[in-house]
Amino acid sequence: MKKEFDKIVRNRRSVRRFKKINIDHEDVKNSILHASLAPNSSNLQLWEFYHITKSDLMKKISKACFDQPAARTANQFVVVVTRKDLWNSRRNFNINYIKNRPESSTGEGLKKRSIALKYYKYLIPTVYREFYGLLGYFRYINAFLIGLFRPIYRQVRNSDMRIVAHKSAGLAAQNFMLSMTSKGFDTCPMEGFDSLRVKNILSLPRSSEINMIISCGIRDYKGVYGDQIRVPFEKIYFKR
Repeated sequence: MKKEFDKIVRNRRSVRRFKKINIDHEDVKNSILHASLAPNSSNLQLWEFYHITKSDLMKKISKACFDQPAARTANQFVVVVTRKDLWNSRRNFNINYIKNRPESSTGEGLKKRSIALKYYKYLIPTVYREFYGLLGYFRYINAFLIGLFRPIYRQVRNSDMRIVAHKSAGLAAQNFMLSMTSKGFDTCPMEGFDSLRVKNILSLPRSSEINMIISCGIRDYKGVYGDQIRVPFEKIYFKR
C-alpha cells in the first residue's frame, strides 16, 4: 500500500492539455465522494462540489477560465465551493447526529456526548456568528487580552474563518485529485478564473466563494510542462 500511494502522489501532475477522450461521469462522481471524506474543521463540511458535464456549461466555464488550455481541452470540471454561510445548518446536522447516536451506558460515553453537544451549541456560534464583521473584531481583541495570560485560539475574525473554510476545501480538492489519479485520470487545479462570472453561471449565492476549479480528463503528452521541480527537501524540512 505504501508503494502504491507513493506512485499515485508522484504520478499526479497538473495537466494543461487533455486528449479528446471522454471519461466516465460515475468515476468522477466517486472521486468527489472521496473528496467529501477529507478532514475538515469541526466536521462542519463547509463545502459544495459542482460536477460540470453539460457542453453548454463547459463552454461557459472555460470562457470564465480565460479559455486556458487546461480549461479549453477539459472533458469535465469540478468546481470546489466554500459555504461558510452554512455553518449553522451544518452545526445542527452534527448536533442531531450526536443526539441520535447510540451512546454507551457508561458515564464516560455520556460525558463525551455532553462535551460534543456543548462544543456545537456554544463554541461554534461564538466563532462563526457575525454582525457586519464587528463581532469578529471583538473576538480578536478578547483573544488578544486573554492570550497575554494563557494559550488561546486567536484566529477568530470573519477573515480567519474564511481561511479555515478554504483550507478544508483545499484538503478535499487534494483528496479528489489523488482519487482521480488512482483511476488513471488527470486533473489541473485552476485559480485563474473570473469568480463572479463562475458564480453567476452556477447560480451560486453571493455568500459562497470559489475555492478552485479542477479540470479533468486524460493527459495529452504535451499537457505536462516539464519535470516536477521542487526546492531541495532540506530547505523545507525541519526536525526539532
